[in-house]
Amino acid sequence: MYILATGDVVITGIIDVSGESTTNTTLTSPGKGGPGGYDGGYGGASGLPGGKGLGPGAGGGGPSASYRYAGGGGYGSPGGSVGANYGAGGPAYGNARLVPLIGGSGGGGMSGSTTTSGYGGGGGGGAILIASSTSITVTGSITANGGNGYSIAGGGSGGAIRLMANTISGNGTISAKGGSLSAAYHGGQGFIRLEAYTNNRSAGTEPPYSYGQPGSVFVANIPSLSITSVAGVSVPASPTGSYAQPDMFLPGTTVNPVTVTLSAANIPVGTTVTVSVVPQYGAAADTTAALSGSDASSTASANVNLSTQYSNVIMAQTTFTLLASIQYENEKIKKVRVATRLGGASETIYITESGREIPAAELIAKLMK
Repeated sequence: MYILATGDVVITGIIDVSGESTTNTTLTSPGKGGPGGYDGGYGGASGLPGGKGLGPGAGGGGPSASYRYAGGGGYGSPGGSVGANYGAGGPAYGNARLVPLIGGSGGGGMSGSTTTSGYGGGGGGGAILIASSTSITVTGSITANGGNGYSIAGGGSGGAIRLMANTISGNGTISAKGGSLSAAYHGGQGFIRLEAYTNNRSAGTEPPYSYGQPGSVFVANIPSLSITSVAGVSVPASPTGSYAQPDMFLPGTTVNPVTVTLSAANIPVGTTVTVSVVPQYGAAADTTAALSGSDASSTASANVNLSTQYSNVIMAQTTFTLLASIQYENEKIKKVRVATRLGGASETIYITESGREIPAAELIAKLMK
């Protein structure tokens, strides 16, 4: 979510882009992610494992009736987990500069017991950027918290809050914490970024914010990747990537495997893309395909098997070697990773020889100085 203003911004009320929590009345349904965040995983029906959450830091579902605990979603920090035999905590991802702007990941759903269903995981906190040409004052609250997972379902990770202005003032609440009903399967914390030439704020935030001078809101001409069609059906203009409200319904005559088509920009021809299908319940499956066309504009097609019993979320990712010699803080940039999902924006990360990950906007800003 972007709020761009040409004058003063004063927040005295509540801006809340938090993920949804689950309760004893939501049953197997997961919490929805806030705007730009990802949904939690579904709770398993009786005798079935819980579903994995959505997002780059998705928490794992409870694996069986004997090991029902799910894992929390990760983002600024990893999600929590009870132990090796239970749902895994999601990994950390993203960066403190919040470039690109992306929300938190969903917690895993708890598995069903031999007699009852499990509860869904909490949704990941959303992502919000507020930019003013003059000042931002916060005396109310801005929250992008992860949703709680009811009972032993995983909590969603906190989301992202980025404020940009000449001056930032006010000691209102700014929070992007992970959802939790337990320290064991909590959601990881999110990110908070304040950018201003003058920071008059004396209060802290949860988690603690990072600080710098205002940068760019949007960056163009970076590598991108998107999913364009599934089984010959075009992806809608504004997909959500949610199990609860599917973006696409395929004809009843559709049989596996189905073709997923992708488009890319500024990625070398021949680069291999991994397409992942994550069903509402059960294990994910990966397929690869090579890009063809030109480096500026290319396409690929992958044949995948979709679950015929449950909804599916489709994601794609590729990493390629950078041939040009680019230095960042005395270290060579070696690779570029580009990832997307149906319903999500493309994310581009540059990787140095030592493994350090640099968001695209940060690298471009450095090179332009």
